[in-house]
Amino acid sequence: MKYVCTVCGYVYDPAIGDPDGGIKPGTEFADIPDDWVCPVCGVGKDDFVEQ
Repeated sequence: MKYVCTVCGYVYDPAIGDPDGGIKPGTEFADIPDDWVCPVCGVGKDDFVEQ
C-alpha cells in the first residue's frame, strides 16, 4: 500500500522504497524506522496517510 505525505504530496511506494534515505525496495511503510522523514519536505511518518 502506498502512503502520501499530507504536506507536500510525496508518495511512498513500498515497491520502490527510499534508497537515498536508506529504505530498501520492498519495505512496507509500517516497517520504516520511526525517525525516517519525507525525502522532499522533511516531515515525519505521522504526516503520511494511506493512498
